[in-house]
Amino acid sequence: MRLDGRRESSNVEDRRGMGGGAKAGIGGLAGIIIIALMTFLGGGDLGDVVNNVVQQGGLSGLQEERVEGQREFTAEEEELARFSRQVLASTEDVWTEVFRKMGRTYVPPTLVLFTGSVSSACGEASSSVGPFYCSGDQKLYIDLSFFTEMKSQLGADGDFSYAYVIAHEVGHHVENLLGTLNDAHVQMNRVSKTEANKISVRLELLADYYAGVWGHYENQAYGSLEKGDIEEAIDCAEKIGDNYLQKKARGYVQPESFTHGTSAQRMRWLKRGLDTGDMNTTTFGIPESQL
Repeated sequence: MRLDGRRESSNVEDRRGMGGGAKAGIGGLAGIIIIALMTFLGGGDLGDVVNNVVQQGGLSGLQEERVEGQREFTAEEEELARFSRQVLASTEDVWTEVFRKMGRTYVPPTLVLFTGSVSSACGEASSSVGPFYCSGDQKLYIDLSFFTEMKSQLGADGDFSYAYVIAHEVGHHVENLLGTLNDAHVQMNRVSKTEANKISVRLELLADYYAGVWGHYENQAYGSLEKGDIEEAIDCAEKIGDNYLQKKARGYVQPESFTHGTSAQRMRWLKRGLDTGDMNTTTFGIPESQL
């Protein structure tokens, strides 16, 4: 993905190297990845963690010791930070224009870069939750070491794959601004765990779709996507499907516990957004068979 010379967003809080309280939890596109990997490596229960978060509507878990400290960052970490700021800037440009055409005003989120643990309006979280979006403060949170985990544990690599992770969390912000996120959470609190999981899947697939919409207009404006970029992102979407991760972690799947969608669904909705850029498309109000 070509971003050379592109601006970097100023809507960034760099809290890397700063300690903070931590609670185990899950959120956003990739929280499920690390939890699944922990299960695969012998700790925790993926289904219980997912269901707990769906019901609580936020981050929850065990309190960890608060740690303070500073450290210097490697050239690779600094490059990932710069790349993340550039991707966020691109989402700001794209969604500002998309919202303008819809007769709306886009209010960009803030990206929080952290190391180890972080405090948010949704609670305190460790890096094990993966990247997540908190509607309470309209911020997306990411420990950049997650990208290393993607590569080493799942074999999901490539700059556009990393951009997809950020764009997905921004997709949740778009859902929030459009009222979709709040409506879904209200409904989730009224139904059973199984039904709440199904609503969660629709939210996650819609965020995948919006990530694709961003990629569509980013490439249309700048021709930034290079050969293999789309394939990298589609491969990433496959490897973070609920069925793929549960199969890897347990050796079997439990469809009733899916909260993010299957590999096929995630690939399909990301690709659909990339192909069309159509903001009239949604994952809500359509039969499950069409997801």
